[in-house]
Amino acid sequence: MSSALQYVPHYTASDYQQWEGDWELFQGVAVAMTPSPFGEHQSLMASLIRVFGNEIERQSCSCQVLPELDWVVDDHTVVRPDIMIVCDGLPERHLESPPALIVEILSSATAQKDRVYKLDLYRQQGVHYYLLADPKAKQLDVLHLADGQYVRLPDSSIFDFQLHPHCQIRLDCKTIFRALP
Repeated sequence: MSSALQYVPHYTASDYQQWEGDWELFQGVAVAMTPSPFGEHQSLMASLIRVFGNEIERQSCSCQVLPELDWVVDDHTVVRPDIMIVCDGLPERHLESPPALIVEILSSATAQKDRVYKLDLYRQQGVHYYLLADPKAKQLDVLHLADGQYVRLPDSSIFDFQLHPHCQIRLDCKTIFRALP
């Protein structure tokens, strides 16, 4: 171990809960979140929340769409995905078990973290669907967990997600990107 590494602070979820501002905790390392997202990011997020919410309501299933909620993965890792869909009941405070689906909306500041670190974390935690939404390219990469690995689903304008045994929803990409310039 290099001598510099021994001076890197190591934090826990308890420490994290005392902090002000927007942070995530990656294996004990504090990571400041970027400043507030730009309009394209927020517009795409609102569109995804609306479409997912309408589909879940149409199916009358128990799943719920939760934007920007902390997921306490373990005592050393806390992340705040842009959108999660949970099907095991609404958490009282923070999510403490893997959601059925996560969406991260890419930006130049977060794309590397979303494509590498979070992809690996979500795979290890058993998140069934991981969506990477790119507002600039108006593209959606849909990854499905199969045999412990993420498999990228073929490009399509329509995706179906089996979130729960009694909840299958459909996402129309033309609808979610329509509001973007």
